[in-house]
Amino acid sequence: MLNEPSFVPDHIGWIEVICGGMFSGKTEELIRRAKRAHIAGQKVVVVKPKMDDRYSDDNVVSHNENALPGLVVDTADQMVLLTSDAQVVCIDEAQFFDSQLINVANTLANDGKRIIIAGLDMDFEGRPFEPMPQLLAIAEYVTKLHAICTESGAMAHYSQRVVDHKDRMLVGEADAYEPRARHCFRPPVDERRGKPVTPITRQNPNNES
Repeated sequence: MLNEPSFVPDHIGWIEVICGGMFSGKTEELIRRAKRAHIAGQKVVVVKPKMDDRYSDDNVVSHNENALPGLVVDTADQMVLLTSDAQVVCIDEAQFFDSQLINVANTLANDGKRIIIAGLDMDFEGRPFEPMPQLLAIAEYVTKLHAICTESGAMAHYSQRVVDHKDRMLVGEADAYEPRARHCFRPPVDERRGKPVTPITRQNPNNES
């Protein structure tokens, strides 16, 4: 897994794609890279689709509640003007944009910008989730992240829907999805099978209170 490119000359643009299933840490990784670019003195703009309002109307927020201020857009082509002064453009939840995002990403990268895109690569039925397959194809750098299967504890890269909802676009979190390994994935909808996770506690070998 390549976390981040390095030793790239200034003024040369490129595209990085962070993909994976639900709860794999995609937004967390996007935020990490954005913060590192900001520390390096680069102008960073973070963008998210309007329909993703799970945690905040405007901030980009991970499941671990790390957040960055973001721009909210209705369509991908709005990004070209809104990020004109940016050196680094971070785009979250790419699967909620249409195919225009492919042209926008290429346009921005050809303009010398570093483009970091995070999104689901498969939908709740295990099918490639456009426009992510096309973005993966044109990206210089790709990182695939995995969650932990709530049923088996194995590596998970499927997003199991656990609510009776058949629309492909469903903005949800733990109330609607569970991460599943291949052998535990039952599309399109399955019952919830995750077990409560007990908190990590400090061990006391001397049984001291």
